[in-house]
Amino acid sequence: MIVEAVHRDGEHRFSKVTTAAIELVEGRGVVGDAHFGATVQHRSRVRRDPAQPNLRQVHLIHAELLDELAAKGYDVPPGLLGENVTTRGIDLLDLPTGASLHLGAEAVVTVTGLRNPCWQIDACRPGVLKEVLGRDEQGRLVRRAGIMGVVAHGGLVSSRDPVRVRLPVGPHHPLEAV
Repeated sequence: MIVEAVHRDGEHRFSKVTTAAIELVEGRGVVGDAHFGATVQHRSRVRRDPAQPNLRQVHLIHAELLDELAAKGYDVPPGLLGENVTTRGIDLLDLPTGASLHLGAEAVVTVTGLRNPCWQIDACRPGVLKEVLGRDEQGRLVRRAGIMGVVAHGGLVSSRDPVRVRLPVGPHHPLEAV
């Protein structure tokens, strides 16, 4: 389980720029990223309630999703879907709420929920939204565009850093959109 790539962007654009390393700050997020802050930074959520806590400080996507999209003919490199961390070897979508991801030597991200894919995905790469947002046999929404988390412990994170998963104690609760 590794970090494949890391990304940030100081502007509110959809995609993020791949960089050698990112710095995570406890309770705030990724230094130099537009979503850095203790309170919500996503523009649509700020309009609704700017004082709500930022449960979306760090966005993670598993590289296997990008591989799957590539196999279907979509060119979706790491960072294009707006993630801060691209991982490999971890089934992020099956983690429970409250799982801890230890990234590199020091950083820890606590998983808060699923990313809610939006129309901007198709604006970036037409057709990809239907690949990352679907319905199961019971008609429930299935979100596959990664997970969100908050920084529990800061530190530097670089590509090729190891990732360790620590599951929460007690009953596990499936991820919901945040």
